[in-house]
Amino acid sequence: MATIDRLRSRLQSIVENNQRLEQSLADPDIVGDREKFRKLSKDFAEGNEIGNLYQKYLVHEKDLAQAKTLLNDPEMADIAKEEIDNLSKSMTKIEENLQRLLLPKDPDDECNAILEIRAGTGGDESGIFAGDLFRMYYRYTERNRWKIEILSSNEAEMGGFKEIIARVEGNKVYSKLKFESGGHRVQRVPETETQGRIHTSACTVAVLPEVAETEVEINPSDLRIDTFRASGAGGQHVNKTDSAIRVTHIPTGLVVECQDDRSQHRNRARALSILASRLREAQKEENLKKTASTRKLLIGSGDRSQRIRTYNFPQGRMTDHRINLTLYKLPMIMDGDLDHLFEQLSIFNQTEMIEESISNEKN
Repeated sequence: MATIDRLRSRLQSIVENNQRLEQSLADPDIVGDREKFRKLSKDFAEGNEIGNLYQKYLVHEKDLAQAKTLLNDPEMADIAKEEIDNLSKSMTKIEENLQRLLLPKDPDDECNAILEIRAGTGGDESGIFAGDLFRMYYRYTERNRWKIEILSSNEAEMGGFKEIIARVEGNKVYSKLKFESGGHRVQRVPETETQGRIHTSACTVAVLPEVAETEVEINPSDLRIDTFRASGAGGQHVNKTDSAIRVTHIPTGLVVECQDDRSQHRNRARALSILASRLREAQKEENLKKTASTRKLLIGSGDRSQRIRTYNFPQGRMTDHRINLTLYKLPMIMDGDLDHLFEQLSIFNQTEMIEESISNEKN
């Protein structure tokens, strides 16, 4: 009840605003403006979900008050107690849902994503594991019917990748993948291991919201752009032309290379897009450190130094260390079955945000 009491004015404002939105959506001028109509329709749908839940809560509240008046009636007391219990449970669940829906929306959730995977410690096995991780995410994109495009890759000698960068396009891609940034550790017996010993290797994953170059202010004079001859797989054409691009952002020292496309122009566009996403993410992380110093755990902070997950092949288990979740279905996970894991990460993050919000209000 205390939760709803402090949210009543806000919830009532949402209900009233939705009534105004509903009238606006019937305006012929707005109907004729496709972009504005789309935005208002989205706002109305979000507000309507909250408003309908709140109206349901208010109905329950009246029913609860009525049920309590029957407690003194000997013939109705038992029925009233059962009704009160059922209504109280339903109202608690509605409160929880309303708190979740009222949490600040991450504006990047709607974005496409830049996925970066890099081999870390562990030698050849780390590169092989980087390839396994990329396949895992690739299979997940297939399950969601998203589009994935490799922007840059550097293959490892024994298989897999030293580094691979891809663009993932689809509905709310970043909202699903954003908790994947961090260190991923694998424990297994490598194919080259003759003694059957388990080796531990690691890779780092970074997931950035894709942003347009125009969203990040980049001074052209801050860039050094070099062309060079592409190396590795790609055929004679790639190896004979200076189509590869290296972009260096001088103030930060960030370097992006793209050489997978035969077109120098497309490689340049890809490199600048990746650079814009990295610069914006660096700004976001800096702001997050300043404003979220009290957070116990920032599972969406993208901290590359944080070991977030272990994949243990001999035991067939995956453990996410941030939420203490262990799943014994590693083959399915490596084949892209990530929905349950991502759902638990999202729930944990929402719960943490709610607790922080309540704590800030008390202070």
